[in-house]
Amino acid sequence: MIFKVILALSLLLISSVSFGKTSPQQAEPIRVVTLGTFHFNFPNLDVVKVKDDSKIDVLSNKYQRQLEVIAQQLKTFSPTHIVVEHKTEKQKELSDSYKNYLSNTPTQPNQLPRSEVYQLGFRLAEKLGHKTLFAVDTWGKIYPQVDKVLNDEVKVAEFGKYYKNNSDNALRYDTGNPVYKSQSITAELLRINNEKHIKKSLGNYLIGHFKFENEENEYFGADFETGRWFNRNLRIFRNIQRVPTQPGDRILVIFGSGHMNLLNLFFDASPEYKREPLEKYLSTSK
Repeated sequence: MIFKVILALSLLLISSVSFGKTSPQQAEPIRVVTLGTFHFNFPNLDVVKVKDDSKIDVLSNKYQRQLEVIAQQLKTFSPTHIVVEHKTEKQKELSDSYKNYLSNTPTQPNQLPRSEVYQLGFRLAEKLGHKTLFAVDTWGKIYPQVDKVLNDEVKVAEFGKYYKNNSDNALRYDTGNPVYKSQSITAELLRINNEKHIKKSLGNYLIGHFKFENEENEYFGADFETGRWFNRNLRIFRNIQRVPTQPGDRILVIFGSGHMNLLNLFFDASPEYKREPLEKYLSTSK
C-alpha cells in the first residue's frame, strides 16, 4: 500500500514538472533570426550550378552599397552572437581573420573575400562591436555500409547516374530564378527565405536518390541522406547550442539557405529558442 502511494506521488511530481509552468529561465528563450543566403563567391559545389552570366560581383560598388544597407537593417536585431557557415575546427582561423580585419582599420569590406561569412558576418560583427564570430559548420556521420559503397568506383558510378537521372526529377521543388541582378541582394535574400520555399525544399531530400538501393529492401539512399544532410544539420544545431549564451541573448545565423529547411524546424521545435521572422528586420522598402 505504501509503495503504491509513493509511486502515485512520484507520478504526480513528474507530471507537474513536465506539464506545469515553465521555469524563469525557460520564460526568456534565446531569440534567433536565421538568414539563409546564396553563396556570394559562387563556389558551385551544390547540385544546381550557377552560370557565369548569372553571377554577380559582390565587391563592386553597387553591391557593396546594398550589403551596407543589409548590415544596417540586421543591426536592429542587435544580435549578441553571430554564427556562420565555417568549419568548427577552423574557429581559430576565423577569429584570427576577424581580429586582423579589425586591427587593419581602415580596411574596407570590399578588400575581404567575397564569401557571405566576411561580407555580411564581419561587416555586421564590427558594427556591433563583437570580439569574434562563431564557426558552427561540420560534416555529417556516414554509416560504414554507405562509406563502403562510396569507395567502390563501380557502385559510385551507378549511384551517380541514378542521382542525376531518375523518375522523381519532375517532382523536385524549384524555388525559381535569382533576382539579385534584376532587383537586389535584399530581394533575393527575402525570396530564398520565404517560409513556403524552405519547407517545400526539404522534400527534395526525400525523393529520387533517397530511394536508391543496391539490393532489394535495403536502405542505401535513406542512410546516405541521413548522414549527408539530416545528421549534418543536427550536428550544426548542436554546435549552435554550444555557443556560450544565456537567456535573453540573440543569435543571428548566417548559413546557406538550403540548411534552413532543417535548422528552422529545429529552432521552432526547441524550447531553448524563439525564432523571429527575417522580414521583421530586413526589407526592400526600408
